[in-house]
Amino acid sequence: MEWKKIDHSTYYHDEEGVRFFLLLGSKEALLIDSGMKTQNAKELAREITDLSIRLFNTHADPDHIGSNDEFDEVMINPAELVNYKKPHPSQKIVPIYDGDIIDLGDRKLRAIALPGHTPGSTALLDKNTGMLFSGDPIQDGRIFMFGEMRDISAYIHSLRRLKEYRDEITGIYANHGSLPVDFSIVDKLIEGALRIERGEITPSKADFFGQTINVYDVGVASLLCNSEK
Repeated sequence: MEWKKIDHSTYYHDEEGVRFFLLLGSKEALLIDSGMKTQNAKELAREITDLSIRLFNTHADPDHIGSNDEFDEVMINPAELVNYKKPHPSQKIVPIYDGDIIDLGDRKLRAIALPGHTPGSTALLDKNTGMLFSGDPIQDGRIFMFGEMRDISAYIHSLRRLKEYRDEITGIYANHGSLPVDFSIVDKLIEGALRIERGEITPSKADFFGQTINVYDVGVASLLCNSEK
């Protein structure tokens, strides 16, 4: 699969519905996540740029870290380290906290913590373009909220807090689903998650990874939750 261009300095690579992004600055380039089956994301990025390439993980689910062993260091929210298995012992972890800035030269990205889907889920807001690279929590596909350390109450809180940035965000670029999605999806996801908490949506059942889970259709997306929810 070839790189697809969003604008002159922003690209994405799509493998079977799983994306990772390449952002170019004047001094450095940044990979946002590194794929699932892909194990050479950095090598692929060399098709686009000769800049030094850094890696940021929105979270540590397996479909976001496929090429992490290409990198000597990875930027990630420390709350995610409980899920992250370093591909080699010498890999350096660069902690990224809410509000931190990743500086690519003429392009600066603000980290926005969005716990809920995972404890350390973190989005990046491009302060130049208003693009929000959201990872998994904000999309119009299937949002996994089943398994250990998923927290729908924290998810709702994160989405409510994200509304503080509404005027700065021009579009949401997720690793799954449509690209981009409008910010209006945030209010719809909040309402859908609240209805799940209140028991107002009857779920369907599905089998994922050997367990039966509840699938809640909230209109703009599906939230997949533990069956006891």
